[in-house]
Amino acid sequence: MGGASPTPGADADGDEEPVAGPAGPLFSRGDVSPARCVGTQVGRLVAAEFADPRRLAALGVSRFVRFAAHRGLRVRRSAADRLVAAARNAPPSPEAVVARQVLADDLALLADLDAQILTAEAQMARLVPDTPFAPLTTAPGWGTIRAGNYGAAVGDPHRWPGARQLYRASGLSPAQYESAGRRRDGTISREGSVPLRRALIDLGIGLWHADPAAKDYGQALRARGKKGAVIGCAMAHRANKIAYALVRDQTGYDPTRWA
Repeated sequence: MGGASPTPGADADGDEEPVAGPAGPLFSRGDVSPARCVGTQVGRLVAAEFADPRRLAALGVSRFVRFAAHRGLRVRRSAADRLVAAARNAPPSPEAVVARQVLADDLALLADLDAQILTAEAQMARLVPDTPFAPLTTAPGWGTIRAGNYGAAVGDPHRWPGARQLYRASGLSPAQYESAGRRRDGTISREGSVPLRRALIDLGIGLWHADPAAKDYGQALRARGKKGAVIGCAMAHRANKIAYALVRDQTGYDPTRWA
């Protein structure tokens, strides 16, 4: 950091200390959500290094951005502004010391869980190539984790007669209502396999982020005023057809076929 380091605030005997928080709105409202605190790399950094918000307040915006950069994280200036402002406005609490110890213990547990996840992912990386779902890893945005989650949710691929039946089993098909001879579609039915639904949505996200044709499709839907949830379901539907075909035919992804 070019010699700059966090400067702890001076402790005064008997003074209440501010509660730590990686995001100002969480603590200014007393709404502390662990998932929101450690759900990002920046949040993890703040929780681990600035459990005492006075340290972040003393560091300032520019030095915090450099502090994060030296640890391989890029923090936008606007985000740094919000974090430092939140640290400076953190309300005092007599339980701050205990809260910081609890946070430290939780971060240790989280690190252990991260290690277990890495081990599981390494095992999946070894197993997926020997399964019928190996062709999925040839599609843009689909690695062994997404392919493995899909495979676990689908089970024996030969029990599914077509992509339509598989999609319906995920609960992503719209619920249908009929009255006076007229039929209309509602929101997704959510009747079916939750793991399969999550797997298809995740495959759709992978395509949306990495496949040019899927990006164009998503942008076209957004230009038509479709909301994010609708676009997400459309991407999952697209991913379902592609995944089913790749597993059925045991062939790699051909972008010309799905353009």
